[in-house]
Amino acid sequence: QWGRMLCAPRAWPDLGQLRVLGTVGILTLVLCSCSGQPASPPWDLPGSSNWEHQRGLIFIHMESSLYSLPCSPMEMGVEDPTYHWVQDRAAAKLFSVTKDGHLLFQHFQAEDSGKYSCTISYTKRGIPLSQTFRYSIFGYHVPGGLDIVLLFHSKLCEDEWTKRFLQNLQEMLRPLEFEQHCKLQLTGTSCFPSLSDPSDEFIIQVQLKVSPFGPHWDEHCRSKDMESVTDCYRRTVQNNLEQVQLAFTTFFKEHKFVHVTGVDIPSIHITNEFVGFLKTEECDAGYGQTKRLQRCLDCCIACPPGMFSPPKNRQCSLCPVGTYSLIYGAASCTPCKDGMITKEPGAISMLFCVKEEMTKQVVAVMHKFPVLLLILLPVLLGINVLFLLSCCYWFYKDHHMSSPRASKKTGKTTTMERVTSFFRIPRQGPQAGPDVGPASDTSASPGGDEEYTREAPSLATTPNFAAVTDETTPMLEVKDR
Repeated sequence: QWGRMLCAPRAWPDLGQLRVLGTVGILTLVLCSCSGQPASPPWDLPGSSNWEHQRGLIFIHMESSLYSLPCSPMEMGVEDPTYHWVQDRAAAKLFSVTKDGHLLFQHFQAEDSGKYSCTISYTKRGIPLSQTFRYSIFGYHVPGGLDIVLLFHSKLCEDEWTKRFLQNLQEMLRPLEFEQHCKLQLTGTSCFPSLSDPSDEFIIQVQLKVSPFGPHWDEHCRSKDMESVTDCYRRTVQNNLEQVQLAFTTFFKEHKFVHVTGVDIPSIHITNEFVGFLKTEECDAGYGQTKRLQRCLDCCIACPPGMFSPPKNRQCSLCPVGTYSLIYGAASCTPCKDGMITKEPGAISMLFCVKEEMTKQVVAVMHKFPVLLLILLPVLLGINVLFLLSCCYWFYKDHHMSSPRASKKTGKTTTMERVTSFFRIPRQGPQAGPDVGPASDTSASPGGDEEYTREAPSLATTPNFAAVTDETTPMLEVKDR
């Protein structure tokens, strides 16, 4: 089933380590990814190559009898490989690895979730090669459970006798727990006077929680593939709960009395009077419902570090300020020590715990930052507006002064005219030839009652710009008219 999961690495290898990556090789992997058939890279790997592949999320049902996770999701066909599994947690437990490099999980728990990596090392054509595959594993379970309420009549209501009664009751129910592949958990007990005879009779109320995930609960689903195994889990959970309810009803009909004995006290028969059942669809403590598992949207996923889920809660919540959570599947968060707090909810380590004074300073600075921003923002906007207006003004002024009409009206030479006169470059019309003589330009004055004449310098008398030497000193004569 794992060989059919993926055919090519989703995360491509580091292309900087490959000398040549042919177009044919890329097309081969793309077509393979679309067709779902296994394939291997068609190019030869260079020496000391180390590939890293980031796999997708892997979900393993809690209390799975046996789950095998391969090091590589594809058949590599290498000779004499070695496998090395590593977990990101510092206090990781010992791994059970098969000869083929498969990591085995037995009775998977929420705290087994985390990030795992496997490095496969081998030799090809005398060159040592290695590939690393990384997995993110989450525990989950199909929601479903059973709450049982038992009422017993008793002559005594002392704590010592109640404890002995509960011990005997659990011993009686243990074979039933093993036969039905379920788990029983005592969730509460109380003792109060009976309404019929308050002075002589008492009622002992016992609350039990039944989990359908007992030893070998999934033995009928082991041969299923990844797509249909969740549906098999659903059917198994429902069937187990129905069988447990029937078995408990039959058991307490056949066993009406629970015997309790003590030193120097005769045995007491505690009589069973009532058995009640309530089916639930709640998540276990440390689990919450998300949409990360697409094939089971209502399944309960283990809460990651920084989050928790108390019993009978369907959602994972962030750890409050002043607490943190290190593990997957936390039912509660750990408070910081020595009066320390966290800056924000969802802390994943005690390293996020800081002194309260430091946090107050950070919060104070963060509160002052918007005020400073509101003060500086209008000033910056005003400076930008003044800069734009000044640029527009000088651009308009320079453009207005450089136009020929403006120079005629004002009678002043513009910057361009001064530069032209400095280098003695004549202004010629489009039809001017080499033999054109002096020309005059007569135009009306601004007042309309007089004319002024501007003589164009003759090309014959104008020195060549290219012929100017160090001994030639260009002269600029400006006459104010």
